[in-house]
Amino acid sequence: MERHPLRSVVAILCCLLVAGCASLHREPLKVTVAGIEPVKGEGLEVRMALKLRVQNPNEAPVDYKGASVEMAVQGKTLATGVSDESGSVPGFGEAVIRVPVTMSGLHVARQALSSIMKSSGKVDYEVKGKLAASGARGTGFKTKGELDLASMMLGK
Repeated sequence: MERHPLRSVVAILCCLLVAGCASLHREPLKVTVAGIEPVKGEGLEVRMALKLRVQNPNEAPVDYKGASVEMAVQGKTLATGVSDESGSVPGFGEAVIRVPVTMSGLHVARQALSSIMKSSGKVDYEVKGKLAASGARGTGFKTKGELDLASMMLGK
């Protein structure tokens, strides 16, 4: 049986391609809100710094240069923000990233009052965004949780 050299080359290239694609598979980053701090705002805006704990369940580190976030409360966009902070989330490690966000003070008051009147002061939130990587599309993330507005307002 005669072997064709071209067939062998094609088989080797296919194996390399499959191995290369397998190494590109990454588990998504796990992001949680680690804290919220007030930041000085202007006029009727409310500013906060979201502290995001980013966990990397992959072997390779995730280098980033910048981040963007959008925070929704009760399904409505409440705050957006960007940061030019850069760094790296080590493989099988974590980092806390601080992103300042801005929202309308009037919108916050209206939504907080509405939520408190409808519930026990607890509201659902969702934060989604991305860590921008130099020369690449970046790594997206999304996290959901619940805020206790009554505790936040009373400083508990």
